[in-house]
Amino acid sequence: SPLFTPNDNTTMATGVAVDDEVSASFQKFKLGQEPYKLRYFVYEIKNKKTIVIEKQGELSKTYEDFVEELPENDCRYGLIDIEFETDDGRPTSKLVFISWNPDTASVRPKMLYSGSKEALKSALVGVGIHINATDHSELDFETAILPVVKKFA
Repeated sequence: SPLFTPNDNTTMATGVAVDDEVSASFQKFKLGQEPYKLRYFVYEIKNKKTIVIEKQGELSKTYEDFVEELPENDCRYGLIDIEFETDDGRPTSKLVFISWNPDTASVRPKMLYSGSKEALKSALVGVGIHINATDHSELDFETAILPVVKKFA
């Protein structure tokens, strides 16, 4: 069908597309430009069709605030700027893409979110760290997130 071309990465086989604002805001977020000098974004799939920004957290927010924004029994995507110290004590930060696909969510959203993830990842060019979480233990900062992020420091 003319709506789906194989080399258009921003629409997946699920038919879900990425809202233009997602890419535009990401470019500014990456560069720390207003109004997107932020800590994180939470993205949702609207009407089973479009990935949009659901929430954003200002710079003063923390990773814990980000986790609290994720619904208990529904899927979301997140992008967060994580600040941490390297093993040799240097302060640094990394952009991390998190796919929240909880075991407790119903089957349809789980399939929709897992099948549409690549579309969003291709809009967030240059984010090298991708984490899939299916329960809160996989979101735990010290045990699950930090060890992965440190590998890229």
